[in-house]
Amino acid sequence: MDKPQEECGVLGVWSRTPLDAAGLLHLGLLALQHRGQEAAGIAVSDGKEFLVEKDLGLVNQVFTEERLARLRLGEARLGLAHARYSTTGSNLRFNAQPLTARTAHGVLAIAHNGNFTNAKPLRDRLLLEGATFQSTSDTEVMLLLIARLAHLPLPQAAAETMKALEGGYSILLMDRKTLVALRDPHGVRPLAIGKLPQGYAFASEPPALTLMGAEYLRDVRPGEMVWVEEGELKSLQVLPADPTPCAFEWIYFARPDSPLDGVEAYEARVRMGMELFREAPAEADIVVPVPDSGIGAAVGYAKASGLPLEYGLYKNPYAGRTFIQPTQALRDLKTRLKLSPTSAVRGQRVVLIDDSIVRGTTSRHIVALLKEAGAKEVHFRVSSPPIRFPCYYGIDTAARKELIAAEKSVEEIRAYIGANTLAFLSEEGVRRAIGGPVCLACFNGRYPAGVPQEGEKLALEIL
Repeated sequence: MDKPQEECGVLGVWSRTPLDAAGLLHLGLLALQHRGQEAAGIAVSDGKEFLVEKDLGLVNQVFTEERLARLRLGEARLGLAHARYSTTGSNLRFNAQPLTARTAHGVLAIAHNGNFTNAKPLRDRLLLEGATFQSTSDTEVMLLLIARLAHLPLPQAAAETMKALEGGYSILLMDRKTLVALRDPHGVRPLAIGKLPQGYAFASEPPALTLMGAEYLRDVRPGEMVWVEEGELKSLQVLPADPTPCAFEWIYFARPDSPLDGVEAYEARVRMGMELFREAPAEADIVVPVPDSGIGAAVGYAKASGLPLEYGLYKNPYAGRTFIQPTQALRDLKTRLKLSPTSAVRGQRVVLIDDSIVRGTTSRHIVALLKEAGAKEVHFRVSSPPIRFPCYYGIDTAARKELIAAEKSVEEIRAYIGANTLAFLSEEGVRRAIGGPVCLACFNGRYPAGVPQEGEKLALEIL
C-alpha cells in the first residue's frame, strides 16, 4: 500500500526468577509485527550463556518451534527482541537485530527503533580510530561507542553515549545481567515500561506488554534512561526533556489499542476525524474508511457529520505483503487484490477517509474502484496534512521527489487521484486531536531533532 513504511518494534524482559524469556518475547513480537516486517530477532541470557537468533522474515517465519527451542535456556532471566523495517541500511541478514558485540563489558546486545541523524560523522570518526563494522546500520555506531567506555558500568556508558547521539530513537540494551532502556530527549519514538510478577518489561507499545503478562506502568520519559539491575528499577534523566513525539504514531503507525504518552491512539484518530469534518465538510450520503488505518478517523467524521458509516471497502486478509510488481498494470491489479468495493457505495455520494497520501497511486486506484462500483461522487478526506518532507527519525517515507504533495498542489492532487473534492487535516487539527506538542516535520520541514548530513537510507554502505 502507498503508505509511509514501518519503523521498528523493540521489547525487553528482566526477571528475578527463571522464565521462558524467548517465549514471552516471541508473543510480544507478534503484538508489534505491524511495526516491522522485514526481519525479527531475540537475544536471551541466564547470566552466563548469551544466545541470539535472528533472520529476515515475519516473526512466525523466523521463529519456528525449532528456533525457539534453541533459545530456551533453563535459567533465562532477561532478553530483548526486535521487529525490523530498514530505515538505515539495506534489508540484509547482517543488519537484522538485535546486534551483538563482544566487548570489555562482555557480550552486549542492542535493539533500536529510530535513526541517529549524526551516525555518519560518528561512524567516520570510529573508522579512522580503527573500528570495524559488521553491519551498515546506524545502530552499530552506538554499540561501538559504548564498547569504548569499558571503564564505566554499562548504564553509565550508555548515558555517556546518549549525550553524543542526535535524532529520534528508543533503544534497549543488555549484557548478561542488566537491561537498559533509553529514549531520545524529544521522545520521538515510543517506549513503555511494564511490571512483571518478578521483574519488568519494556515495549514500543503497551499491548505487547499485556500480551507478555506485564502491567503497564508508564512511558520512558524523553531524555530518560531506565535500567533494571539486581531486581531494582532505576532511572536517570540523562538529557533535558523537550517533548515532540512523532504525530504519525497516532495518525497511522501505532495499534489503535495503544496508549502513547497518555493519549489513546484510537481516541486521537476519532478526534482527527471530527476535526476533519469541522475543517472540510462534504455534501455526501455515507462515510467509508480505507481499511484499516482510516477506520478511527472515519468513525470521528461520521459522528461529527451525522452521516452513516458504511463498510464500503473490503480488505482481503489473505493478500499478505506482496512484492513490488515489475509493471504498472500488475501494480494496479495488486491494489484490486487487497481492496474491493462493496454494494454499499452504489448510487451514493461517498466521503472516503484515509490517514495519508504519499505517492497518490493507491488513492487514485481506490477512487477509480469506487466509481466503477457505482459511487456517484467520491469526496476524499485525509486525517493528516500533506506529506511534503522525508522523515529522518525512523519512518521510511519516500524520497521528497516521490512525495506527491511536494510536487503538486491540493487541487493538482485531487485531479490526479480523480476525486470530486479533496481536503487534508491541518497541522492545528492534528495538534488539537493529539492534545500536545508533536513532531510534524514530514508536513512542515521543521525537524526538532536535527537532520543528517547524509540523508540517504544507504549512506552507511558507502565507504
